[in-house]
Amino acid sequence: MTVRVATPSDVLAIHEMIVELAIFEREEDAVINTPESLHEDLFERQICHAWIAEVDQNPVAFALYYFAYSTWKGPILYLEDLYVKETHRKSGIGQVLFNKIVEIAKEAGVKRMDWQVLAWNASAIAFYQKNKSILDDEWINGRLFFE
Repeated sequence: MTVRVATPSDVLAIHEMIVELAIFEREEDAVINTPESLHEDLFERQICHAWIAEVDQNPVAFALYYFAYSTWKGPILYLEDLYVKETHRKSGIGQVLFNKIVEIAKEAGVKRMDWQVLAWNASAIAFYQKNKSILDDEWINGRLFFE
């Protein structure tokens, strides 16, 4: 297994895994982002960053994150997605990617790392708890959509 920074040639594979994640999360129709927009955001605007895990030179997982700001804490890293293809789950790949993002957060000097996990995703919850994460059940997410 290899873990590396995503390159422009990875965009289609990342987008395919984003769609797989949406299907897993029962939101398959929610993905409106295109490979072209993802490419622009990752490599031209650089508003987010991605890492890829490969097995035999085939992408099997990705992590996508960006930097944000907390008025209470200061700079933070937001882990938007951590996804491992079903065929490679429980193999340690997710842990390696998570550790890499934690390392990036620490090196960047952020005060906190945030992400979301669906309440019904018991295996992901167990994964984060194993990593001594604090899972907050007090805050309700708010969203506005601009399509």
